[in-house]
Amino acid sequence: MRCSLELDVSWMFWLEAILPLGIIAGMLCVMGNAQGMIHKAAHGRPKHIGNDVWDVAMERRDKKLMEIISGKQD
Repeated sequence: MRCSLELDVSWMFWLEAILPLGIIAGMLCVMGNAQGMIHKAAHGRPKHIGNDVWDVAMERRDKKLMEIISGKQD
């Protein structure tokens, strides 16, 4: 018969594994969000995911068009 004051610690080995994994996952989330906030602070807009050569060319074209339009209005 077991003493009622004795604790069942057979479940604690899960805690030893889950706690570090939770810390690692939390730090990955923090670093991912920090990267996005730093990019937004530096460039003034959110990071465009999957930005390829075509997207860069279209951004340059749009910027030139906006400069031409704003130059004509002056």
